[in-house]
Amino acid sequence: MSVSDNERYAPIFDPEAFRLTEKQAKLTALARKIGEEKFAPRAEKWDREAIFPMENYKDMHEVGLLGICVPEENGGFGADYKTYMMTAAEIGRFCGTTSLTWNMHVCSCLWTGPLADDLTMTDEQRTEHEKNRAVHYDRIVKEGKIYAQPFSEGGAAAAGFQPFGTTATRVDGGWLINGKKIFASLSGSADYYGVLCTEKKEKLSRKDTMYVAVPADAEGVEVYGDWDPLGMRGTVSRNLQFKDVFVPDDASLMPKGVYFEAATSWPHMFMTLTPTYMGIAQAAYDFTVQYLRGEIPGMPPVKRRMYPTKQHAVADMRIMLEMTKALWFQVISEARPNPTKEQVLRAYAAQHTVMENANELCQLAIRTCGGQSMLKSLPLERLYRDSRCGSLMLPWTAELCVDRIGREALYEKGESDD
Repeated sequence: MSVSDNERYAPIFDPEAFRLTEKQAKLTALARKIGEEKFAPRAEKWDREAIFPMENYKDMHEVGLLGICVPEENGGFGADYKTYMMTAAEIGRFCGTTSLTWNMHVCSCLWTGPLADDLTMTDEQRTEHEKNRAVHYDRIVKEGKIYAQPFSEGGAAAAGFQPFGTTATRVDGGWLINGKKIFASLSGSADYYGVLCTEKKEKLSRKDTMYVAVPADAEGVEVYGDWDPLGMRGTVSRNLQFKDVFVPDDASLMPKGVYFEAATSWPHMFMTLTPTYMGIAQAAYDFTVQYLRGEIPGMPPVKRRMYPTKQHAVADMRIMLEMTKALWFQVISEARPNPTKEQVLRAYAAQHTVMENANELCQLAIRTCGGQSMLKSLPLERLYRDSRCGSLMLPWTAELCVDRIGREALYEKGESDD
């Protein structure tokens, strides 16, 4: 990886070496520039005060990144899955909180845009979907509106084992939403909550999953609970309560049942948390190299690179980083609807590898850089805390990935030992 005279940081994925398209090179460069210039200097503030990075979102709106996955005909960049993932990794490199919350926003466009275009819909559903999503895209591109994506409910629904407990009851002209979401990132800061819920019937079914945009200021929406976590503190992931919240029919982000098809036929959609941690992994390596070379801004230019123990540690970090990058890049390159069994197993492996190795690289960085790395005036201790949270995140926690890899490698669909 080489760095030009005008760039302090080399691309995580070099455009020539990784054969990036012109759009991919442009958007990742844009993310790297805004990340270094705007997001990195503010990252400590969001972490220390546990507040949402609203200034960063205003900057992203100004340069068009809020609409990165909005189709070009709707005024966005029209980025596909792979392009978004690499761009998000560059942002995660400079501010994990911004990248992780941006994912919650972007998924409202990625799922309803490029992913939905790959799904089967009737002509009537397709017409309805394109009409509705244009309204949401217009809010994002023109007004800078922020969409959240509350997912977890404290049960098995977020892992895909049960229907969502949040329900939508049919009423005249729309739906009444009732339920609760926990760890709802952007709570209290988003303009709309993209709520996954289940149509209320006698027997709830995952096939009746709905995906609707609930205005944050709608009657019956409540944000509550404290927020003082170990890491990713600026995500402000408090609880959301919905009590008889009315939403009209055109609030739909996907036609009823289409989300279920997406979840079963486009499994790579659940990997969109990983770019943040791919960026953190790169940041831990970046910091270590800069620190040992005496190039950390604001610190004395003391070099520590001449010691064999430091050189060996950096070599170990580089090997782990390159292995992680290679697997992750392969998986995001082959993401598509109806992947093969091998592709799905590789996706689980990539998810686990990125989430675990990001923290391992941060641990190695702390040991290599020594006592200075514990200071809150430097980013490494924040990177370490943020990185530890990745393995816990549904729907593909590290434990679930291991469970699924072991089971699905040994059993074909429908097989049992009964």
